[in-house]
Amino acid sequence: MFHNQYYSAMPGLKEKILSLAKEIYPKLVEYRRFFHANPELAMQEYKTVSFIAARLLEWNIPYKDKVAKTGIVALIEGRNPTSGLIALRADMDALPITEESGASYQSLNASVMHACGHDAHMASLLGTAFILNQLRNEFEGSIRLIFQPSEESYPGGAKMMIEEGVLENPRPRCIFGQHVYPQLDVGVVGFRPGPAMASTDEIYISVIGKGGHGATPDQVIDPVLIGAHVITALQQIVSRNSSPQIPCVLSFGRFIADGKPNIIPNKAHLAGTIRTYDERWREKAHELIRNMAVSVCQGMGGDCEVRIEKGYPVLINDPALTQRANYAAAEFLGSDRVIEIDPRMTAEDFAYYLQVIPGCFYRLGIRNIQKGIDSNLHTSTFDVDEEALLTGSALMAWLAIKELLYGNK
Repeated sequence: MFHNQYYSAMPGLKEKILSLAKEIYPKLVEYRRFFHANPELAMQEYKTVSFIAARLLEWNIPYKDKVAKTGIVALIEGRNPTSGLIALRADMDALPITEESGASYQSLNASVMHACGHDAHMASLLGTAFILNQLRNEFEGSIRLIFQPSEESYPGGAKMMIEEGVLENPRPRCIFGQHVYPQLDVGVVGFRPGPAMASTDEIYISVIGKGGHGATPDQVIDPVLIGAHVITALQQIVSRNSSPQIPCVLSFGRFIADGKPNIIPNKAHLAGTIRTYDERWREKAHELIRNMAVSVCQGMGGDCEVRIEKGYPVLINDPALTQRANYAAAEFLGSDRVIEIDPRMTAEDFAYYLQVIPGCFYRLGIRNIQKGIDSNLHTSTFDVDEEALLTGSALMAWLAIKELLYGNK
């Protein structure tokens, strides 16, 4: 449990943070629009990192670049800097999507777009850096800023940065991350303790048959028909093998059989994803997928090759930390602007940080229907209400200082 006096400490802090956030806000809009107009794919974030480094230099915040190739890590030290350490993270990479938003700051890079809000994440963390740097003489401890590459591309920049020691020397007490959320209005944030996002794995199945003329199906082993049966049979893994208590999704989005109307091919290729909230069931499901695909194919006279590429783990927010963050956010924004969100079957490599240290990954509202801003993530018309940058930068600064204070008690 925690107590109200923890949150009543440091009088005037809220007002100072809000004042600084409003001061830097016009620049944050500029930063976000630069990132949005100049998106870069995973492990190619060179222009992005140069822009971030220039801002950190401008504010005299020390940093180290080329972490996990294109990552950058900065440090803000308060009074008694060794008394505690909090980490904050923003991801940087864009998606291979052609933008159709029509915004004045639309992507200048063909077929590349910030359709997942990483531009807003970076701008918000820069705003947080500005605020914390201005207030560094008013809190004890230090704050590590992690600008991470390659969230959208497995194995994920988080894993690579961890392997290069981003959570060591010293190890942070905890880590915060935020992600834009089109289902929430701008100015609203959402938290979820415990499991909050799913694991994600990709399934690739090559069905091997014997091709031939479509007019003589008795002389072929039809991989198209077999593939259809495989997809249908695999649905039983969720409906009849997975516990109803464990969220699980199995979906196939690709079925390629490169024949012709009258030509049955030799092979068909299937690709899908399985996502769940339980790591033990995750491993069991992989085994069931392999066994069932092989048995269906062989039972129909064919064969198959199954490859499952393991992706990000289940994202599990630390319950106690998330509860404190929820309470602090309500104090900062008002209880009407803080909600508990439902679990999602999407995935995030922030989960890797949470396997090492306690953390809280929360959602930042960006929707404004009156402005026509309500497109979903990973769509060509995605955009954010830039008022979210004010909330995103100020709240993360508030959470970091509050948690440093809490941890020192």
